[in-house]
Amino acid sequence: MKTKELIAEAVSLPVEERALLVDSLLKSLNMPDSVIDKKWVEVTKDRLQQLRAGEVMAQPANEVFKKIAARFQQ
Repeated sequence: MKTKELIAEAVSLPVEERALLVDSLLKSLNMPDSVIDKKWVEVTKDRLQQLRAGEVMAQPANEVFKKIAARFQQ
């Protein structure tokens, strides 16, 4: 099967199956690393604790995305 045919067939799949396919393909490009995953869990827990303790303030996602977009439009 040629790549174009494969893509056409993949696009015709139900959304759940396309999502599974995309996830599988991405994982094959960027293999999970348990050491890195554990570190991200630590960082996430620390940030959540800081948020709950009032040490940091959450920002609405739309404001964050606006700032990012403005930075890249320069």
